[in-house]
Amino acid sequence: MIRVLLADDQAMVRGALATVLGLESDIEVVGQVASGDEVVPAAKESTPDVALLDVQMPGKDGLAAAAELRAALPSCRVIICTTFGRPGYLARAMAAGAVGFVVKDAPPEQLVEAVRKVHSGLRVVDPALAAESLATGASPLTGREHEVLRAAKDGSTVADVARALHLSEGTVRNHLSAAIGKTGARTRAEAVRLAEENGWL
Repeated sequence: MIRVLLADDQAMVRGALATVLGLESDIEVVGQVASGDEVVPAAKESTPDVALLDVQMPGKDGLAAAAELRAALPSCRVIICTTFGRPGYLARAMAAGAVGFVVKDAPPEQLVEAVRKVHSGLRVVDPALAAESLATGASPLTGREHEVLRAAKDGSTVADVARALHLSEGTVRNHLSAAIGKTGARTRAEAVRLAEENGWL
């Protein structure tokens, strides 16, 4: 049996995934959680072979949870399963140790096959997303620009961001300006939107 842990904050989606996987004679869903913070504790308790993680969840996102899970339980193979098929997410997922990346609008049999393939040691990536990721390239943002832009995405002022990140206001302005330029945006809000659309945030 392939033991699977599901992590998705939408109960209906999580239930549907559990139902689809549960119909297979060689797959058993051994755990379900609704936030990224619950992934590692649930995995330690249920010892899954494969974890299916959504990207956007409360607490830690699926990418951060994937990295933590890889460190805590290296034998568990991670598939990112998301509504948001963004090239930047794919690159970040692979960097976090995921070995699969599928979008939720894929046919159910494709998801089942992905679970079997990663369990057998293969990598599985949505082909259209892989092509788009190659065309788009890696995030142009530095780690600090990423951090500053993420901190500013809720509309925080420069002073708020500076306090939160323990930086000077001038440094925050410089990083925001660089991020705006690199994303081709005209405003900070547009830079956040473009970075999110590309999966860089």
